[in-house]
Amino acid sequence: MLEGIFEVAWNYIQMIKITDILDIALIAFLIYKVIIFTVRTNSARSIIKGILLIIVVMWMSSLLNLNVINFLLGKTMELGILAIIILFQPELRRILERVGSGKMLNVFGRQLKESRLETAIEQTVLACADMSKSRIGALIVFEREIKVDDPIKTGTIINADTTAELLKNIFYPKAPLHDGAVIIRNDQIAAAGCMLPLSTNPNLSRDLGMRHRAGIGMSEVSDAVVVIVSEETGSIAVAVDGMLKRHLALDTFERLLRNELMPDEEPKVKTVDRFKNTLKVKRNAAGKNK
Repeated sequence: MLEGIFEVAWNYIQMIKITDILDIALIAFLIYKVIIFTVRTNSARSIIKGILLIIVVMWMSSLLNLNVINFLLGKTMELGILAIIILFQPELRRILERVGSGKMLNVFGRQLKESRLETAIEQTVLACADMSKSRIGALIVFEREIKVDDPIKTGTIINADTTAELLKNIFYPKAPLHDGAVIIRNDQIAAAGCMLPLSTNPNLSRDLGMRHRAGIGMSEVSDAVVVIVSEETGSIAVAVDGMLKRHLALDTFERLLRNELMPDEEPKVKTVDRFKNTLKVKRNAAGKNK
């Protein structure tokens, strides 16, 4: 009995070709991307549930010979494909941009200059900590795979190393470029005073200002990581893939940036500790001067 089963299994294995393995791997990769997209997008989850429900009902109607219901659901599925294309136009555009730029072919991702990028992250966290304390508004875009050339063209080209002092000077309320966004390409400040597209999401909270809506809009049309410091409350937020994470503590903020921009790195929080130590030194110095 067992010998017969093993013999049949071995015969099937011998029939498998390299092209079959490649075909299965590509399908598995596409299914994985769909699952990731569904998890990250709330509206996609509801639509996927609706599609699965329709498929189950179609299967049941086929078993029970309910021809009219089966016909109507089949036509609904045909029209549903067109509706999905319309609903997810921004996401599909982003995927096509990745394919066009050749990034989708690189399964293991792009190798970054980790030391310089890590420095840029640390300097950004330090600058945002100071600006949050002083309630200075800021909008910082970390470009990733999809190039954001159009917003860069609307700003002033800088091409300078990312430092906390430079970021704070740019967003100083009386500075000429403080109203726009800073775009960081790789590890350098590429441009400042840039105009970003506003979000088209009608479900955003009404208490979100133009700075937050621009940050979310930028994350909707690209894979950029956008940092927002509120001018009214001083709270720090991060927008990724159209999702906004608000009221972040400094350690959570730094961990989030590292996870998004340096996903292969082991989690660590150094900048926040150094920031706290700096504050202690300043307090001690102030106490001695008194």
